[in-house]
Amino acid sequence: MKVCRAALGLLLLAPLVVQAVEPISLGLALAGVLTGYISYPRLYCLFAECCGQKRSLSREALQKDLDSKLFGQHLAKKVILNAVFGFLSNPKPKKPLTLSLHGWTGTGKNFVSKIIAENIYEGGLNSDYVHLFVATLHFPHASNITLYKDQLQQWIRGNVSACASSIFIFDEMDKMHAGLIDAIKPFLDYYDLVDGVSYQKAVFIFLSNAGAERITDVALDFWRSGKQREEIKLKDMEHALSVSVFNNKNSGFWHSSLIDRNLIDYFVPFLPLEYKHLKMCIRVEMQSRGYEIDEDIVTRVAEEMTFFPKEEKVFSDKGCKTVFTKLDYYYDD
Repeated sequence: MKVCRAALGLLLLAPLVVQAVEPISLGLALAGVLTGYISYPRLYCLFAECCGQKRSLSREALQKDLDSKLFGQHLAKKVILNAVFGFLSNPKPKKPLTLSLHGWTGTGKNFVSKIIAENIYEGGLNSDYVHLFVATLHFPHASNITLYKDQLQQWIRGNVSACASSIFIFDEMDKMHAGLIDAIKPFLDYYDLVDGVSYQKAVFIFLSNAGAERITDVALDFWRSGKQREEIKLKDMEHALSVSVFNNKNSGFWHSSLIDRNLIDYFVPFLPLEYKHLKMCIRVEMQSRGYEIDEDIVTRVAEEMTFFPKEEKVFSDKGCKTVFTKLDYYYDD
């Protein structure tokens, strides 16, 4: 993509050159343009993404995105807003920002990582400086853990060397082989430099279903006590969540030095979604597709979802993840 944008830049500049020189001199002229293009960073960045082009983060814009696109997650909204804005506002952070997002499928973890990326880089998840690792895709075989550790270290080192403000997202941490993630421990610690490279401005985001049971237990206790979910505080579950993840043998964080050495800045719980939150998701999806909101369809789609526990049926077992495909049924031409 960078090559294409670079070529476009040269094509835009070429007519000006052609008007000013004879054909025999065109090659030399274009060579001069290319040299100037490469040697002058600002000109280069007109046609190619640059690390220095990351957006100046607006707290208001980030809050607006979270409020309008993420539902039922008052804890996550508050933590993400303060953590991300505070980190990027600090010109000299002591360590990288590390966020570990936990909850059931469809509660908004992937969506939040997307929102963060889009508020930092114009290309969002497609930016050259945002890197996504999926455990089952990139690290499938337990027998290759040593190889994966070496590759992971090399990949992160190379990308942070190219852009200090790189973002790394690790999805399916609950399916990652135990011990693998510890390979990046030196990069998350309080070091000014590791082998000549500073990682202090990088962002690491971990996504996991591990700990979701503990989050649900707290949310259900509040519901059964007649309390509003908005009354749940981070202190009600953050410590228990980190301990639960640390001791979960099926988690990539099992007995991880990242937790043991307190290198995860925030364990962010994503609460299971209720019926009213599903309806919010459906309305937003309708609007994003250019449809007028039809409350009859909103209700019908929400009522097709399944809920738990079996007796109370309070929380959606798939969150908002499948409402989009169910919506297709009503608008299928």
